[in-house]
Amino acid sequence: MSHWIEGKVAGKRQWTERLFSLQVAAPALTFVAGQFARLALPAPPGSKEPMLGRPYSFVNPPQLAPHEFYFNVLPEGPLSPRLAALEPGAPVWLLERANGFFSMPEVPSAAVLWCLATGTGIGPFLSILRTADPWEKFERVVLVHAVRYAQDLSYGEVIADIGAAHAGRFAFAPFVSRETDRSVLSGRIPDAIRDGRLEAWTGLPLTADNAHAMLCGNPDMVRDTQAVLELRGMKRHRRREPGNYTLETYW
Repeated sequence: MSHWIEGKVAGKRQWTERLFSLQVAAPALTFVAGQFARLALPAPPGSKEPMLGRPYSFVNPPQLAPHEFYFNVLPEGPLSPRLAALEPGAPVWLLERANGFFSMPEVPSAAVLWCLATGTGIGPFLSILRTADPWEKFERVVLVHAVRYAQDLSYGEVIADIGAAHAGRFAFAPFVSRETDRSVLSGRIPDAIRDGRLEAWTGLPLTADNAHAMLCGNPDMVRDTQAVLELRGMKRHRRREPGNYTLETYW
């Protein structure tokens, strides 16, 4: 049986028409950076379960309150439009335990950590990179964020702060696929790995010898990037079979 914690909306930010961040005060809930919570609201009358919940990754690091979740509103979705409509002080429920293995304790050491994200899949990386763990485990870190339009490149201040805190060890590679913008990379992540543009942008190699890649985003990016990495001799990391990349489908 599911056990829910009642939290309170502490803040909200609307980035674009469909992109929102929701801050939730729920001190009793603890997590490891990279994990996800299950946010819920009371289900409509006649539903089989009393609560309607969906998984959302933490954006905040564990040491920073309140909890924060970055999500895309699906206009016909049963939950995300309701979450986006919440105002500060409103109740929202979270499952009592966080879940997921997309975290630093599950990742082997390497020279470079590549964090490859599309859309709201950047959320868990913003949590991870604001902890000490990746900086103790890797010499360099690359954050890649691919979106359709430049306005979807959210959390610029947080990314700038990460870069300032780890000068010389951090690189950021933004992608935009449906607009022309010379300040960012164009196209898709797997194509830019295949043709070498991503490595040229960062000045770092993405190989089985020196890197571990974490993939988080839409299924097409995860699938296609996985195929490109495997052509480079990289393999999926599992506890019993160490490898060079870790993945999570989230968007």
